[in-house]
Amino acid sequence: MNYPVVKGTSYILVHAEDMVIENGTTQTTERVINPDSEYLKKLPNHLRSFDEAVNYLPNQVYIGNHKPEDLRNHPQPWYQNPLEGADRFGKFGEIMPEDEFIGLIKIADVFDLVKLSAEFTEEVKAKLEAHPIFKDREDLIARLKTGDDLSDIEKLVEEEGAEPLKAGGKLVGCVKKAHAVDENLSAHVLLENLVSKASAILAGLNLVAKNHINPDDVEYVIECSEEACGDMNQRGGGNFAKSIAELVGFKNATGSDTRGFCAAPTHALIVAASLVKSGAFKNVVVIAGGSTAKLGMNGKNHVEKDMPILEDVIGGFAVLVSENDGVNPILRTDLIGRHTVGTGSSPQAVMTSLVTAPLEKGNLKITDIDKYSVEMQNPDVTKPAGAGDVPSANYKMIGALGVMRKDLERAQINDFIKEHGMEGWAPTQGHIPSGVPYLGFAREEMLEGKINRAMIVGKGSLFLGRMTNLFDGVSIVMERNPGKVEEEKGVSEEEVRKLVAEAMRDFASHLLQD
Repeated sequence: MNYPVVKGTSYILVHAEDMVIENGTTQTTERVINPDSEYLKKLPNHLRSFDEAVNYLPNQVYIGNHKPEDLRNHPQPWYQNPLEGADRFGKFGEIMPEDEFIGLIKIADVFDLVKLSAEFTEEVKAKLEAHPIFKDREDLIARLKTGDDLSDIEKLVEEEGAEPLKAGGKLVGCVKKAHAVDENLSAHVLLENLVSKASAILAGLNLVAKNHINPDDVEYVIECSEEACGDMNQRGGGNFAKSIAELVGFKNATGSDTRGFCAAPTHALIVAASLVKSGAFKNVVVIAGGSTAKLGMNGKNHVEKDMPILEDVIGGFAVLVSENDGVNPILRTDLIGRHTVGTGSSPQAVMTSLVTAPLEKGNLKITDIDKYSVEMQNPDVTKPAGAGDVPSANYKMIGALGVMRKDLERAQINDFIKEHGMEGWAPTQGHIPSGVPYLGFAREEMLEGKINRAMIVGKGSLFLGRMTNLFDGVSIVMERNPGKVEEEKGVSEEEVRKLVAEAMRDFASHLLQD
């Protein structure tokens, strides 16, 4: 069977310390409920600098400068053991500072809703003009324009409900509301959507640059974040995908949005693989930006334990799924796990549907998968918040299923976790940690012949939307390319000519006999 391949990946982070205070849901809720709380007073003293965020090992793993196994060999907690002199630019992407990202938010705005001061605009324009990707995109830089008077921006924030944009603790701009009464077009929601769009654009630009992709070859884009783009008549109507494609430069692409809470990226990966496998499109990009709402989500626990706010980065990623080239790793569209309506929500039922069911289809053992990429959340963040080590809990369950299936002995579970599992490194941005952070490493390791198979597992909490109590999840197996591309079954042009010639001879012979 001629499977589609993963032809490229990118991963980006945006350090957003001011947005933690201004836009993170934990903080905005606290300001409403308890504006004089000790937490809000202490919070500014627990924010990391940009350099501290860059020197944080999990962030360096996310952008590809370090490998997942480096986490296991580095003393924990990782935030207390920083790297030195780490690079903001990585093999897979980059970590962008907040001021440059605010400039990108302005670039992403097509309705003149974002206002930046003239002084800040001049400063950020100079920085983006020196950026290795943006320096060649004069069309994007030009969208910054010349900026506005700061006093006008202050008036919009104080009198007209605009959402402030701050850098270094100072007001540098704002996002205006787009409608007098529509909450879906309020300044707050628009900022959330613009941040998601801008971070996805950054991921898309890095996908093109890091993988030497011709943007004209991309035919379809699937956006899979957790935001909802629309107005009062269609709150989640979309389309983030085309808005992102427009500015990345995928001018030959159409696209749509896929939603499924944390599981959405894996759903989107399966949809992309299916579209390419069917022949509908040759090159499909799966892409997502991050969420301001989840900045500082566990901040109260971190401040209480005298930790820095580790949820200070916005995440993003992009993946190119293409026709089989005989080289890049394939996506086994015949080995898909799915949490169905009737599966049940117990951990065993979930993992059985997502892990063992697809393995049975392929007559594979649990140990035949070299690496399982599950919810790769960073334990530095989750353990102090009382959520434990999420990846480890997933691997223990997979190992237990292996024992039940007699694929391994009970005494081998710890070795199985070490060999087939990984430490978590992804930021708690909802959809960002769920399965997809390992795609870039999996592709790299398969191309180098180090591993043969990986399983990408996405899980989601549908009950958060208050429409169902159901859980959700899907998985797909990624496999080293055997190096053969099956030829399309059918008749070649030469064969057609021969058939026509034979038919003409037969017809002529028939006429002569008559």
